[in-house]
Amino acid sequence: MGKTIVLPAQASLRAELEADGWVVVARSFGAQLNSDSIHEQRLHAMVARADGSVRELGDADVDAVLNLDATTIADYPGSVATQHTPLDRRTATPSVSRRAFGAFRPGGDLVSMTFVDIDGVEAETHFTVVHRAWRGRGLGIAVKAASVLTLAAEGVTRFRTGGSVDNVAILRANDALGYVRDEEWVTLAQNVR
Repeated sequence: MGKTIVLPAQASLRAELEADGWVVVARSFGAQLNSDSIHEQRLHAMVARADGSVRELGDADVDAVLNLDATTIADYPGSVATQHTPLDRRTATPSVSRRAFGAFRPGGDLVSMTFVDIDGVEAETHFTVVHRAWRGRGLGIAVKAASVLTLAAEGVTRFRTGGSVDNVAILRANDALGYVRDEEWVTLAQNVR
């Protein structure tokens, strides 16, 4: 593979590139949830059903965040458009503009987390991840639901998220939370002969 380029799926340039031998190597999406569409009771139930406890993360959780990030760094599907850059101590530390929510198993280990970037009344999910051994238990949905409920209560009105179309779990989670997909992107790679 040679160079890659990320374009909206409907971009006219896509057809030109494909005619020149470029190939689609990944697809990604964007989705939105507005606060007036949030079904609070359903989201609270998602948090309550989590296998473990769910709460907002803080400074005391940074080591656990770094450990889970290192454990799951190879688990992000897709290509350049959905790559996850490994966290360092600074990026693993939540702040006013970068909030984080986690799920802890009964023994206290962090097994799922989501980080959300805040800009005024808008929030963009940076990433959500679940430890491989704890997938399929509703933890990714629970941490995203907790983030939406908390931030909406604080005045956030527009939530954005995205990811790889190959990540069936996050697509299902977003659908369950009420996100509506409104963008599709393709990653094209130059076919080197």
